[in-house]
Amino acid sequence: MKMAALEVKICHQIEYYFGDFHLPRDKFLKEQIKLDEGRVPLEIMIKFNRLNRLTTDFNVIVEVLHKSKAKLMEISEDKTKVRRSPSKHLPDMTDEYKNHVKNRSVYIKGFPTDAGFDDIKESLDDKGQVLNIQMRRTLHKAFKGSVFAVFDSIESAKNFVETPGQKYKDTDLLILLKEDYFTKKNKERKQNKMDAKLRAKQEQEEKQKKDWLLAEISGDLDDQMCREDLHTLFSNHGSTDKAKEANNGNLQLRNKEVTWEVLEGDVEKEALKKIIEDQQESLNKWKSKGRRFKGKGKGNTATQAGSAKGKVQFQGKKTKFDSDDERDENGASGAVKRAREERDEEEPPSKQQKTENHARDQ
Repeated sequence: MKMAALEVKICHQIEYYFGDFHLPRDKFLKEQIKLDEGRVPLEIMIKFNRLNRLTTDFNVIVEVLHKSKAKLMEISEDKTKVRRSPSKHLPDMTDEYKNHVKNRSVYIKGFPTDAGFDDIKESLDDKGQVLNIQMRRTLHKAFKGSVFAVFDSIESAKNFVETPGQKYKDTDLLILLKEDYFTKKNKERKQNKMDAKLRAKQEQEEKQKKDWLLAEISGDLDDQMCREDLHTLFSNHGSTDKAKEANNGNLQLRNKEVTWEVLEGDVEKEALKKIIEDQQESLNKWKSKGRRFKGKGKGNTATQAGSAKGKVQFQGKKTKFDSDDERDENGASGAVKRAREERDEEEPPSKQQKTENHARDQ
């Protein structure tokens, strides 16, 4: 006997609750079927939200299940309880079975974010027998516009995927086998990580170029000259040019004229290497004498002595001079801000997501 549209929905809903896909995952129903040889009172069943919205009439439910061609359900003699037929054995939740479910699962994207479950289910009704529809959501429960649909067979799933030009209303749908979807996402994640590392490396290199300076100062230098003299020179003037302007066109340290040369390229690398080696040697000598080395914060600096008219090299982090127009020239610009990548909140394939197909909402 042909069922009316409402009867079809009621039958499908109850058979879904006790079906191969849902029942093994429903802790509440699994506990209920242990109490009375698999039977569950209709009084409990009609409290499930989706069934409740369709009907609460026991007689309607009983009549619908009598008409079902699947013969999945049995009705008690007093017509107040239902159970899954003992002849319809539930599959064992083995790895093999889980892989089989995955192989007949399909990823579908292109639904509007305000689409409801019933809208999506109705659009798939003529695409094959769909056992479950999982609406994918963000952490804030907003629908993402994509679903995972489980078909009754691998063949049905592949036929659906291979059918060209599928749409939801006027919108083209992106359709992939679930396994292919996760393979694609994993490749994208790996590429994104590689791109992020490359950007971070480039930004760090750029930051180092702008934040570090190795310079050589020559002229009539004082043996007692130290880094604090440079702070005194530049803290109020910003760049070398402005410091010269403030000292009648000359760059002076301790009231003595000096010249300033920024070391670059291989010369910079070799000079920096030599300075680091000298610092390490000095540190080792301190340790060998049993002296405890204690830093005094950012201002602590070892003075490097030179001849009265020799050359002195200064190594360390660049002093940032707040010159309005010449910061790039002096290599002292702010760090580049990294744009936050929008995160695609995809669930990994190993994580079991909450299914939403006919959700009971207990």
